[in-house]
Amino acid sequence: MIEERIRVSDEVELFVAHSPGPTENPLLVIHGGPCWDHTYLLEPLVHLTDRKLLFPDLRGCGRSTGGLPDDRYTPDLVIDDLIGLLDHFEVDQADVLGFSYGGLIAQRLALRTNRVRRLIVASSSIPPVPPDAFGNWPERTLRQSEETPTDLEGPARTRHNALTSARANVWRPESLPDYRARINNIHFTNDWDAPYLAGTLPSPRYPDALQRFTTSNLPILLLHGAQDMTFPAHLATEAATAIPTATAVVLDQAGHMTHIDQPEPWLTAVQEFLS
Repeated sequence: MIEERIRVSDEVELFVAHSPGPTENPLLVIHGGPCWDHTYLLEPLVHLTDRKLLFPDLRGCGRSTGGLPDDRYTPDLVIDDLIGLLDHFEVDQADVLGFSYGGLIAQRLALRTNRVRRLIVASSSIPPVPPDAFGNWPERTLRQSEETPTDLEGPARTRHNALTSARANVWRPESLPDYRARINNIHFTNDWDAPYLAGTLPSPRYPDALQRFTTSNLPILLLHGAQDMTFPAHLATEAATAIPTATAVVLDQAGHMTHIDQPEPWLTAVQEFLS
């Protein structure tokens, strides 16, 4: 992978890892968080050697430009950055995979622009998550109770929260070492925390996204873990039923970090959708 900082606007440089593949068939990968970076998504996607892969850190995340005023952290400004990134690589349209919060950003990119050829919404949701979405699920309550409060501040707090939520993010006990190793390699930030805590951060969810997608011709893959404790899996299957061009793949024995719990079938689903 090639790593470089790419200027996408007067105020922002994005740190981007990208493969040397042909730009005619790129896959743009949008990480979650925010305040995480792209590195926890490299495996298994780096095995897609038939296309150019673009892994940017979003503004205020990882090694991209940070320290901006609070009002410069919005989903629409992230979209502007991603458009600038595609322009830099002279990409008219890209296949896009958005993970978790990045899945909401990816939907927004698809609905705001014509730059998305095929869309993968991974461990995220097109319809909003209702308060009772998980019903009575004692295992979720137990695992989320292991998330411990901390007096840490800044990026250290973000890292702490990611580590203590390990069993709420991965389902299989044997996946925990891999998850923790990836967390230890992430360049965490806390730039998005201030507007979020102040209640001024706009929602990344595009208004009427489900209705908009039902009338579009965009191919969509909803890729999910059956035991996801952040976005319930049934919303993926419900969205796929409502959207004529959507397909849901729900992998058993997999939590929110489905690509860590079930890397081989997860990658196979991506490959088959993009082929």
